[in-house]
Amino acid sequence: MKTKTYLVIGNGVAGTTAAEAIRQQDPQGSITILSEEDIPFYYRIRLNEFIAGDIDEDKLIAKKDAWYQEQRIDLRINTRITGLDAVAKRLTTETGEALAFDQLLLATGSHSFLPPIKGIDQQGVFSLRHIKDARAILAQAKNVEEVILIGGGLLGLEAGNALRKLGKKVTVVEFFPRLLPRQLDSRGAARLQELMEGMGFTFRLSAMTKTITGSHGRAEGIALEGGDTLPGQMVVISAGVRPNLELAKTGGLACDKGVKVNDRLETSASDIYAAGDVAEHQGVVSGIWPAAMQQGKVAGANMAGGAAAYQGATMSNILKVAGIDVAAAGNIDAEGRYESQVATSDTFYKKLVIENNRPIGCIMVGDTRNFNTITRYITEKRDISTLKNSLL
Repeated sequence: MKTKTYLVIGNGVAGTTAAEAIRQQDPQGSITILSEEDIPFYYRIRLNEFIAGDIDEDKLIAKKDAWYQEQRIDLRINTRITGLDAVAKRLTTETGEALAFDQLLLATGSHSFLPPIKGIDQQGVFSLRHIKDARAILAQAKNVEEVILIGGGLLGLEAGNALRKLGKKVTVVEFFPRLLPRQLDSRGAARLQELMEGMGFTFRLSAMTKTITGSHGRAEGIALEGGDTLPGQMVVISAGVRPNLELAKTGGLACDKGVKVNDRLETSASDIYAAGDVAEHQGVVSGIWPAAMQQGKVAGANMAGGAAAYQGATMSNILKVAGIDVAAAGNIDAEGRYESQVATSDTFYKKLVIENNRPIGCIMVGDTRNFNTITRYITEKRDISTLKNSLL
């Protein structure tokens, strides 16, 4: 029986987990991970610690060279894939090399969304997604005192905190009336904002950036709709991410918000799978680490002949925002339509969202004890009628 050739594009959590799952099922197959980046799989969530100087670059790396050797996985970094022929089962690299495959995984991840703001292409404007972004931010930070953060999303707030630790004055400009709008309701966001203001952050909420101002091609601040201006020699944009769909579209795969996959994580082309930030399962692109990991496991098992099914993930996040514990799961009910239990103090805010005596969502700011238990109850649709007064 001929050994199979497995190609995995992307060395994030989905691609790396898939490669590991393939190797468990198929000890003989040839596995190659192809990555545009210049270092092995690393903890993207820790880039802020690298910017702050808390850890060196080598501490970011999650899988060292020895792991790839043990697993007999060929990792090819600095390799950009520009072509996909789904019928001939062939990839083309930027340098023109052709790579044949029996099974392919697209784990191409996502890129930072850059809104159409005038002046966005000047020097001193950054987004944070990859190690190369973190390096560029760190190099620029040496020459600036004031930083403007456009967007109150997670990676942005983390980057802002790293720069605050370096002694920079950080102002956050957020279009929504609250921080982390996907994870927090207005009370939870207000508590997080108070805690961060106590650390030295300044916030401008419900604010729209009109222009990034500058001279000689260098950013010097921003002008808001309504006329206010804010100074800042560095602007970091954190306005969400978009899946990297170019390759899938080149190969003629069915795409909408992401690359469409079924429960086995198969795309519309035979022997081609997708997982992680690029995959759309039942209309959802999850974009969170636990879902990417689970999808990688399922895709890898099935590529090697298994019969695994992806059930979807309870959308849950356990975060550290500027050192403050924040957690959210399920339906956070920002509109207040459901029954809820709330516990609050000067240092924390917690909310449990309940429907028919079953937990459907949860928010915790400043204290995340019991979060994993509650998330499990949400997934199990557990009846908590005897517990709901004590769970928080």
